[in-house]
Amino acid sequence: MPPLVIGHRGASGYRPEHTASAYQLAFELGADAVEPDIVATRDGILVLRHENDISATTDVASRTEFAGRRTTKEFLGHTVTGWFTEDFTWAELATLRARERLAHLRPKSARHDGQYPILRLSDLFDIVDEASNTFRRTLGMVAEIKSAAYFASIGLPLDELFAAEVRAAGWNGNDGRLIIESFEPTVLDQIFARGIIARNVFLIAPAGQPLDKIVELGADAPYYADHLTEPGLAALGDSGTVHGISVDKSAIIQADADGELVTSTLVADAHAVGLQIFCWTLRPENAFLTAPCRRGDLAANFGHWRGEFAAVMESGLDGVFVDHPDLAVTVRDDLRSRVAASV
Repeated sequence: MPPLVIGHRGASGYRPEHTASAYQLAFELGADAVEPDIVATRDGILVLRHENDISATTDVASRTEFAGRRTTKEFLGHTVTGWFTEDFTWAELATLRARERLAHLRPKSARHDGQYPILRLSDLFDIVDEASNTFRRTLGMVAEIKSAAYFASIGLPLDELFAAEVRAAGWNGNDGRLIIESFEPTVLDQIFARGIIARNVFLIAPAGQPLDKIVELGADAPYYADHLTEPGLAALGDSGTVHGISVDKSAIIQADADGELVTSTLVADAHAVGLQIFCWTLRPENAFLTAPCRRGDLAANFGHWRGEFAAVMESGLDGVFVDHPDLAVTVRDDLRSRVAASV
């Protein structure tokens, strides 16, 4: 079955990410779902930003009234200086405007800087509901819970806040529209324990350890790679609270010594233990493509994206995260046509 096409932070290849315009455009371009990153404000409102540091994705740095909010945060050895959602109320954040995060690669999107406000999670539930009515098909959300261990450490429990938002929006209906994902498995367990009905997907980074497990276990915390072994996948499949994994595309396709794309067995391995599998992020620019698919020397130019997108989709995975949903839909439709013709 051809995979779901998930608009990564909306149609973030065309509009500043996490804006109403980006999400609405994603559905116009054929996306089946959209993926918000979810963080919290000081007063416990869930907002949609790539991370809690909003320095690069809003105009906060130019706002003199917030100059004094610039600060340095430290958590488990990670140090970041900037402006952070947890230091603002929702009323304050609502005055900011979004900016393109990858302006050097996407100048057309950057032309929209300053046009769109920050959204709350509650706003996106409304956008998805409205788009479902407009396009007369069931559309979904893949909600990524960001930095849950950090937010818990400062008294902002994202599991509790998220569960309340889901129920308030009428989205706890076991209708398949909601997928929840995180790089921290603890928050997935917590949301499950709160009775939220959704598919839970464990995001597995190419390197490192989940921060929640470092908080819990210190040096004994498992590495992400441990979960991609045969026993690691089996344990996730048997967990009862994790229904899928999501990996960087390099875990599914890579270039071999001859410069050809080769596909790993990970999709089949995950399916064998009852797990769905997704990958991130399919992008057409040379800067992001696997080496055999790049064309020319300019990072912002589109390379042979069709070849890479097709290789990923032909692996049989369940969903792909994309910045340009229309491109992925085109490849998926071609794949669907070829499958139908072969039957």
